[in-house]
Amino acid sequence: MRSSSSVSPAGGRGSGSVRLVSPLGCPLTALIDAAVEYLMVKKDFHAALATCEKGLESLDSFAEQEESCFKHAELRSAFTIIGVQALAELNQWRTVLSWVLQQYGETENIPAKIIQMCILLYVKVGERAVMKEAVCDWLHCSGNASQSGFSTVAELYFLHILLPMGHVTEALEMLESDVGLVAFTDEQRQAARSLVDDQNQKNASSSSSSSSNTNSDSVDVMETSSVSKQGRLTLRLNSIIKLLSRGLSVASVRIRSISLRRVFLALMLLYLLIARLDPALPSALPWLLRLHGLLQQMFNTMFGPYYKAHNRS
Repeated sequence: MRSSSSVSPAGGRGSGSVRLVSPLGCPLTALIDAAVEYLMVKKDFHAALATCEKGLESLDSFAEQEESCFKHAELRSAFTIIGVQALAELNQWRTVLSWVLQQYGETENIPAKIIQMCILLYVKVGERAVMKEAVCDWLHCSGNASQSGFSTVAELYFLHILLPMGHVTEALEMLESDVGLVAFTDEQRQAARSLVDDQNQKNASSSSSSSSNTNSDSVDVMETSSVSKQGRLTLRLNSIIKLLSRGLSVASVRIRSISLRRVFLALMLLYLLIARLDPALPSALPWLLRLHGLLQQMFNTMFGPYYKAHNRS
């Protein structure tokens, strides 16, 4: 979206605005100053992007004045960097790479500092795969190896794209290829191999932990099915055991509470009735009745609570 504020090639931007003119008098540098002001001061990101696009469109018109102003490549790079920042502020990061390619045509022609910005931007939003192929093509272009930022691009590609995405084999191949030999020193390649080893250990540990979790889940499922099959039988056995233990506990308590004196008295009565008395005599009847009552009382005391508890359950 273009802002309603007009930016003239000479640098004038409406009444009351600050006139930004480069000491070299180049109108494109005035556009760069205006784009920076929109981006950094006024926070008008749409106007900043529109100003950058206008400056990029005007570059071919000022091709003859390159030597009196800035170099053509430097002007294009400046407008592109400001435009990328404006797109990021507008949350239009998905269009950043395609917008940059519109300015340079091919990935191999993009300057190193702009490639670095794109890598960091797409890594930040978690879209590493978008930059993987583009950066790989850029690194394998022989003309880019002479740029000052070539090593930085290779390092960002290795650390923030290949390793996080799990392309360990490709990372090792990169270290031994012409790209790795140009971009890294021997010490840097050794440190990079250590990082690859650490990544392999992390992958192995994560895979083993996932397999152990899978095995534990299968064991839990088997145990659950076994419990469901034996559930009814277990519940029945538990209820029977509880009932028996309750009856035995009541009976044992009652048996322990019986006085030894009563047991001795019962034995004496039995001895008198059997050895001393004749059951046919009338005088033996009261003893028999007392013995019957005593035995019935003992039976009720010993086993009566058990039957009552059994009937309640």
